[in-house]
Amino acid sequence: MENIKVHVLHTGDVYIDQSLAFREKTMHPLPYSGWLRKKSKKHWVPVSAYLIEHPKGLILVDTGWHEDMRINQRKHLGFLPSTMYKGRLPAGQSIREQLQARGIKDTDLDYVILTHLHSDHVSGIKHVKNAKRIITSEPEWKAAQKDFGYIPSMWAGINIEALKYQEIPYGPFKLGLDLFNDGKIFLIHTPGHSKGLMSVFIKTSKGWVLLASDVGYAEKSWKENVLPGVTPEKENAQASLEWVRKVTISGDSIMTIFNHDPKISPQTIE
Repeated sequence: MENIKVHVLHTGDVYIDQSLAFREKTMHPLPYSGWLRKKSKKHWVPVSAYLIEHPKGLILVDTGWHEDMRINQRKHLGFLPSTMYKGRLPAGQSIREQLQARGIKDTDLDYVILTHLHSDHVSGIKHVKNAKRIITSEPEWKAAQKDFGYIPSMWAGINIEALKYQEIPYGPFKLGLDLFNDGKIFLIHTPGHSKGLMSVFIKTSKGWVLLASDVGYAEKSWKENVLPGVTPEKENAQASLEWVRKVTISGDSIMTIFNHDPKISPQTIE
């Protein structure tokens, strides 16, 4: 059987307050917004996406920033979000450009998996709108229709399927999907940072690799048990982070990757 390959891609960066990544105890009512916060508390961190080569298909996990971020960020993000964070997208780093450099068209993608629908994960969706299937979780899709923190214009006109969960062997709630029904790639319900956040668990030739999305923001998250600054479901966020910690410490995951970890460089894992 052909080995599974996981390509870690950086699709630009996002400038955020550190309390968005690591929750702080402070008198500030909304520290993660960055409003009235010192520049010393703000940092650039990568925005990642992942290209997975499986013998049964080609999968893209998340889409990074759209090229519109180079032209008019305020219009693309909307006024309020643009006051909370900003992005940068160097030439060659959009998902369209990176796929093109590999000789891949969006029509070649069997799946686009959206771990959740926050802007830095879904902004570039229109670059891959012709993928065979574009999926997010049913809880995430429902949340995005009514909750604060989403920018629906980013996926307007895109056919996104809402995944109904099944029982699986992994995750804090044992809910998700065995993508190809071969025990090699699992989409895992890891809510908390958003109501329908998914992680992706991949069996490579060297062992399991966990793409933990925004369950945490860096190794510090699980080592020091620090939740992200935005968690609409705090108890679920804690359960999800605890599961990530357990599979990492136990060695069940040989590599745990958070989406915005500055220590994770673009690379290929196989």
